[in-house]
Amino acid sequence: MGSKEQNFSDVAARIERMLSTLKYGSITLVIQDGKVIQLERNEKERL
Repeated sequence: MGSKEQNFSDVAARIERMLSTLKYGSITLVIQDGKVIQLERNEKERL
């Protein structure tokens, strides 16, 4: 498996973990030179 495929698998797994616990909010992927360099999770709490 090449590094690009492994990077994609790692990013996908991290996003899946974030989604499993996120109720309301957003996940932002920051891309640089065609690669995901950062994941941001913004969560809202509904009252």
